[in-house]
Amino acid sequence: MNINKTPTNISIVAFALIAIPILLTGCGQSKHQDSVEPKPAQTLFNFESDAELRQLKLNNALATLSHINHSQAAKIEFLSAHNHESMVEFVPTEKWNWSKFNAFGVALDISNSENSSVHLYVTVKDSHGSRHNRSFVVPANSSDKYVMELAGIDLNIETGIRSNPFSWQDKYKPIIWRYGSKNIDLTDVASISFKVIGVPENKILHFDNVELVEPKQIDQDYLVGLVDKYGQSTKIEFANKVSTDVELVKKSQQEIERLNKAANFDRSKFNGWKSGPKLPATGFYRVDKYQGKWTLVDPQGYLFYSNGIANVRMANTTTITGYDFDPTHIKPRDPGDLTPEDSIGLNTAPAKAWPTRKRTSDLRANMFTWLPEYDSTLGQYFGYRREVHSGVIEKGETFSFYQANLSRKYQMKDMDKVERTWRETTIKRMQNWGFTSFGNWIDPSFYDMAEYPYFANGWIIGDFKTVSSGNDYWSPLPDPFDLKFKTRAFITVEQIAKEVKNSPWCVGVFIDNEKSWGQMGSHKSQYGIPLSALALNSNNSPSKAHFSRLMKQKYNTIEGLNQSWQTNFESWSEFDSGVELQTLTDNIVADLSTMLYEFGRQYFVIVNQAMEQHMPNHLYMGVRFADWGMTPELRQAAAEIADVVSYNYYKEVINDDFWQFLAEVDKPTIIGEFHNGSLDSGLLNPGLIHASDQKDRGKKYAEYVNSAIDNPYFVGTHWFQYIDSPLTGRALDGENYNVGFVSVTDIPYQPLVDAASEVNRNLYQRRFNDKRN
Repeated sequence: MNINKTPTNISIVAFALIAIPILLTGCGQSKHQDSVEPKPAQTLFNFESDAELRQLKLNNALATLSHINHSQAAKIEFLSAHNHESMVEFVPTEKWNWSKFNAFGVALDISNSENSSVHLYVTVKDSHGSRHNRSFVVPANSSDKYVMELAGIDLNIETGIRSNPFSWQDKYKPIIWRYGSKNIDLTDVASISFKVIGVPENKILHFDNVELVEPKQIDQDYLVGLVDKYGQSTKIEFANKVSTDVELVKKSQQEIERLNKAANFDRSKFNGWKSGPKLPATGFYRVDKYQGKWTLVDPQGYLFYSNGIANVRMANTTTITGYDFDPTHIKPRDPGDLTPEDSIGLNTAPAKAWPTRKRTSDLRANMFTWLPEYDSTLGQYFGYRREVHSGVIEKGETFSFYQANLSRKYQMKDMDKVERTWRETTIKRMQNWGFTSFGNWIDPSFYDMAEYPYFANGWIIGDFKTVSSGNDYWSPLPDPFDLKFKTRAFITVEQIAKEVKNSPWCVGVFIDNEKSWGQMGSHKSQYGIPLSALALNSNNSPSKAHFSRLMKQKYNTIEGLNQSWQTNFESWSEFDSGVELQTLTDNIVADLSTMLYEFGRQYFVIVNQAMEQHMPNHLYMGVRFADWGMTPELRQAAAEIADVVSYNYYKEVINDDFWQFLAEVDKPTIIGEFHNGSLDSGLLNPGLIHASDQKDRGKKYAEYVNSAIDNPYFVGTHWFQYIDSPLTGRALDGENYNVGFVSVTDIPYQPLVDAASEVNRNLYQRRFNDKRN
């Protein structure tokens, strides 16, 4: 049955279907808007006088006037020492009113005379607190014009892609959308800020000609026909872009020849430091201190540092196509499932559903110039998602161009043989590139190969009670005092144990990921968990019941609590029924801190009990805290229970100012995720950290990993991820990042590989012999 749908051109009418105001003229069959002479630019800053320099608000930065490119500009030095962040904020003498513009952006000239690129975070905020957040990179030794779009068609459309193609046909380099409010109050704009975070050295940039500009021309079809048959961009040329299957096969064979050449990295059987000192061996990985530095120890007793790549699996290679089926043919999720939807894999719709296939999103469907027939060889790489985290549609068909490309390059039709060859090639790459282990989220099919160290993982999901932190990005927190949570935790770890089979190749186990435990910045964000729990009824919330018991034990009477908190609750019954605290006194904050610590400790105790029962020989690696979603109370609780505390930290280096707390908890620490990416890959978004090109990716990689190697508390660094995100965004949430070591056509980014190999070659000598390159 042929159900291949090759999209035709979509007119601007497609956008009207989702009630977007049309800002273009001449919308007939022309691909581009008729060229319209924009209004003269409105200058905000040109730094021709000292007065404008005084309008800059500085935080850990210096500003002076300087001449560059035959013009006077603001020279900003972003300082790296003594503060995790450095910022310059452009503030008007009176609030800006930009509401008269239909489609416009803020443009500016930025020059970088230094030998390193600069990743900048940009925030435009209004007086009501709404923030429009973007980011971009200024390459080394460069001077260019940049623009951030603040009004226009792209800000009012949901595409299911984290950052869309740039619709302007203009001279500017786009500043990439990140998060926040796409449409702030343009009648009351308060400031524009530029910030660096966690950088290895001072950064110096020149800013000039900050102005409002309108596009000269807009591409009506900027979201049409984005993807070719290999999952690559149709609109951008880049290195290693594949045009034919023959070319793909040839590149694969060339790489295999290189991989078959032995690479000597002085490693033990389990990738410890073979020429280094040997500590007592236990037959499994463990932690120890050697010469004042925390370290992992491999099963044979060799010192071990876990440098590896996370998310080596097929589960996140699919993208939403814009098609769906009759829902009666789709198997619903089982309430007892242990694996989240985005980690299940393809989960292809059954054959009986195929005749009911229909378009549910013209916008998505028209992004693809090619999709296979279901009954063809490559049709087996269609999948299905019953739910997504965010996107233009809530469910539907997916396709993995990456897996289709593996079938092409290996010239195999059988999916099992393709995946087996892929695993073998992947391990050869890890060995040849010098990595010591895989990171988190490794396909369990690698476990039984017993060839390469890995970390197992699991998620505790179920129908237990939850508690909100006030910022539940991925999901609310499980209530660890709910007995159902304990039941699910033990079931989860028991299943992981069955997969691992007590293998000495398993370094440890990560459970859960990037929970929103609380955010620093204010008492309400830091203590969102206990504040949310206190507002609940003790009869319905085990956490609230526990917090009530804590207060009753401490204060005995409600009068004692009222005196301490400066409140006027009439009884413990009133307190138990749910209270909302508006004013947070010092005594209240102290008690909230205790509650938060107790909440976290209970979580870690329950999971650790499950580990001790089902996987006593393997390390408990914690929850992979996101740096934006953790507090001192949770870090302390984790350090007391977990064998290793894990953090996902997306910055340029391990910045000493941010990580001062490691000395306080004195616990072996591991980076669960970090990455960088670049736009020269043909993708639309570099990732969370921007590099200027593939060579710069390698430079930033080396700086990050070496900064962790030099820190006595870190025992590992795990890059996220092995494979680039799909061009049109991963099915879960639209991430479309160039963060892979390999592209969608499974071709390695050689500059990044070379940089990683050099780091890995010197890894153990640098960490334990204190040798510097």
